[in-house]
Amino acid sequence: MNNDRIVGIDLGTSTSEIAILKDGKPYVIPNHLGDYITPSVIGVSDDGSIIFGKEARAQLLLKPEDTVIEVKRLMGSGEKVSMAGVEYTPEKISSFILKYLVDCASEHLGEKIERAVITVPAYFSDTQRRATVEAGKLAGLKVERIINEPTAASLDYGIEHMKDCKNILVYDFGGGTLDVTVL
Repeated sequence: MNNDRIVGIDLGTSTSEIAILKDGKPYVIPNHLGDYITPSVIGVSDDGSIIFGKEARAQLLLKPEDTVIEVKRLMGSGEKVSMAGVEYTPEKISSFILKYLVDCASEHLGEKIERAVITVPAYFSDTQRRATVEAGKLAGLKVERIINEPTAASLDYGIEHMKDCKNILVYDFGGGTLDVTVL
């Protein structure tokens, strides 16, 4: 067990991912379906249990009142969302996504995950960043850092390629944002 391990989480508008550093390189951890990308969708199934990702997205058209998408857009707004007749804060819904990703990583790695770095859009306000930290806490995580998405994309790609090129344009074409960084 490695209690010092810190995961990186891209809590995206449309999809989310969780990764670790493995041999000095980012390694994306698959979810319980074996997929490396998880739709940022939460729902309540017919039996009342919380479902995630593809399973939740599959019920969206037939059960929109039991499914929440794109909750990231509401982070820090104070607005509530309804799912299966119950109101939730965006932070609580985001915590469900974070907890799901962490549970997948814990199972995959065979260790408990308690610490994370979470990405946010560069334009996120301080209130939205605090809301993201709160979502992490609700998921049982110690959020070590909040990193801007374009910074994370640049770190992932750019550092390894700086010796090959003097100038690098890194773009992060997300579901809710398009960020461009020049290194």
